[in-house]
Amino acid sequence: MCEVRRMSRVASSDSRLLFDLPEGPDFSMELAARKRGIWPVAGTDEAGRGPLAGPVVAAAVVLDPDNIPDGLHDSKQLSAAKREFLFTLIVQSAFVSVASSCSRRIDVIDIRKASLDAMRRAVAGLEVKPHLVLADGRDVPPGLACEGRAVVKGDARSLSIAAASIVAKVMRDRMMARAEATFPGYGFALHAGYATEVHRKAIAAIGPCRLHRMSFRPLKQE
Repeated sequence: MCEVRRMSRVASSDSRLLFDLPEGPDFSMELAARKRGIWPVAGTDEAGRGPLAGPVVAAAVVLDPDNIPDGLHDSKQLSAAKREFLFTLIVQSAFVSVASSCSRRIDVIDIRKASLDAMRRAVAGLEVKPHLVLADGRDVPPGLACEGRAVVKGDARSLSIAAASIVAKVMRDRMMARAEATFPGYGFALHAGYATEVHRKAIAAIGPCRLHRMSFRPLKQE
């Protein structure tokens, strides 16, 4: 009986916390920085840390506060069609830059460093130079030319990071779809290099190609 009551109290507390969570990302961090005279603010995020093949792709976005597309959210929460639609709106209304780290670089320096380096280069490629960078995750990309702030679950908290997550995801998916023509037989257009059953069976049948990350299991040779 005591155990049931304890679980009931936890469930009740969790329910209150659930309803206190924001429904989606907002522009509050960016506006707070602007109020302090820190502007422009860029958001940066990456796509493709987990796949067995292909690059990790990073995007950096500086949104126009007066022309923010409706519906921006963590790219993982959106359908492919919605991401494509928002991608077009983002590139039409914001400053956008994209960079990537290839599978060979990932194998040499590891996926974390390769992701952060792609984020740094994406920021460096922006036409307008930010005074603050909001980076999704727990790390600030080393080598930024301005202040950086790590934002855990940033794609669900910051509209700038959410926009960057959409751009990075769409660009990477397009790259992997094009890779299908050069490296047929793996189904890259279907799974974008992730470790699906179809992909793993293709690797077993025909072996890895240049796009595969040989430092990732099960490709890594012990």
